[in-house]
Amino acid sequence: MSDEQARLAELRDEIDSIDQQIMKLISARARCAQEVAHVKMAANPGQDVVYYRPEREAQVLRRIMDQNPGPLPGEEMARLFREIMSVCLALEKPLHIAFLGPLGTFTQAAALKHFGHSVVSVPMPAIDAVFREVESGAAHYGVVPVENSTEGMINHTLDMFMSSPLKICGEVQLRIHHHLMVALQHDGLEITRIYSHQQSFAQCRQWLDTHRYGIERITVSSNAEAARRAAAEPGAAAIAGDMAAELYGLVKLANSIEDRPDNTTRFLIIGREAVTPSGHDKSSVLVSMRNKPGALYQLLEPFHNHGISLTRIETRPSQTGTWAYVFYIDFEGHMDDEPARKVLAEVDVEAVELKRLGSYPIGVL
Repeated sequence: MSDEQARLAELRDEIDSIDQQIMKLISARARCAQEVAHVKMAANPGQDVVYYRPEREAQVLRRIMDQNPGPLPGEEMARLFREIMSVCLALEKPLHIAFLGPLGTFTQAAALKHFGHSVVSVPMPAIDAVFREVESGAAHYGVVPVENSTEGMINHTLDMFMSSPLKICGEVQLRIHHHLMVALQHDGLEITRIYSHQQSFAQCRQWLDTHRYGIERITVSSNAEAARRAAAEPGAAAIAGDMAAELYGLVKLANSIEDRPDNTTRFLIIGREAVTPSGHDKSSVLVSMRNKPGALYQLLEPFHNHGISLTRIETRPSQTGTWAYVFYIDFEGHMDDEPARKVLAEVDVEAVELKRLGSYPIGVL
């Protein structure tokens, strides 16, 4: 045996030994998770016990990234622990996660990024159906898109919060890469039509005008539906993501055709329970102000006076009156923090209605 072969054999033996240690430690962690479930059930007999704690998981992932010794990047190490936590939580009680379907959408990718792959994914046909699924208790949480860095806010999601009792429990950001793809058996045929969601067409407008000008663009309900149609129809192509390509067996004619390389969509996690502080949080509110001069100034002044930074403010038509408007506001911090409590108390005095949508950990991954 050469020196190289001998050294490789030693390293492989060391890897096998480390793998055994990792397996034992993961099993020990899983047993602790099971014990957590037993303690919670014993303390709350006959009640619907909450096992998933968004603030706790965010704290764990931040600690992993801060304490990561390398050589793996901190985010990759956190992704590994995300999956370990997901499978350990499934031992307590598998989470049912409703998302804007069908299977293969970017929203499903965001759900799996946030919760890990050991959850039960429940595709829903529309954003309002995701809300209803969670409100009814059929799903523990839901995932809905709220804004895209290229095309702005998803108004349907904002409008649902006006009437829904659900809380925002978390957020996740997903880099969106669009690909032009066709079915393998149709590769080489002339493309006569392209299917995609209207948002995807908007995010790829310049590329399409340059490289596929004149080809019919047909809007469908989702990128996954576009992939499904492209898989079945000769001469059809789809703009969709990697999950849809794998699910429907498509081949890529062009990769990453989005006009902006930093194209990112932010998704919200919606649920029925409020989230306690994690130490690095964001809050969201809906505010309806009286229609009078200086109303917007009165709304924003308390945030300035108490040193709270706004990260988003959007205006939506109110559902209760013509030419009345509701402000959707994201700001840094948790509503239980003293500065935020003071701000919201002052806003409440001037507002027609103040709806607290929730405080939640700022996205870690």
